[in-house]
Amino acid sequence: MGRKSAENLCGEIEKSKDTTLARFIYALGIRNVGEATARDLARHFGSLDEVCAADETALQEVADVGPVVAQSIARFFRESRNRDVVKQLRKLGVRWPEGKPGSARLPLRGKTFVLTGTLPHLKREEAKARLEALGARVSGSVSKKTDYVVVGSEPGSKYEKARDLGVALLDEDGLLKLLDKEG
Repeated sequence: MGRKSAENLCGEIEKSKDTTLARFIYALGIRNVGEATARDLARHFGSLDEVCAADETALQEVADVGPVVAQSIARFFRESRNRDVVKQLRKLGVRWPEGKPGSARLPLRGKTFVLTGTLPHLKREEAKARLEALGARVSGSVSKKTDYVVVGSEPGSKYEKARDLGVALLDEDGLLKLLDKEG
């Protein structure tokens, strides 16, 4: 491997250490915990320490977490091997912003966004994560229930459908202004 390739690889590894609490919880591979549940856990508890310390009763207070999922989460964090892996990942520099339990202000709750085309600066996953952090739902298809369609270059059929349905359209600048205003 050449020097430049090695530097690029090291740079990408460093960038990958910055994540969100929801992504980290999902990446742990806890049985019965998908992306939506991981996101709900992160919003409800605000920190990984709070999730780890929660008993099954506290876990069931999270939206869509029933007894089976709560048991899976509690069992996962009771195992010392799993706690050690989390500790090592943190020690190696994996990090995410943490908030106070239940304090997340979710100004975009109830709003549905669709992303289409290539955004000039934001990666699609980054835009999705920022929207979801403010409570928005990001869908893969446009319907009359869609509130906003974020349009990048070469948008395709989602753009056409949004125009036909009269859905509000945003470019990347409009999205960034909305995120800054609401965040």
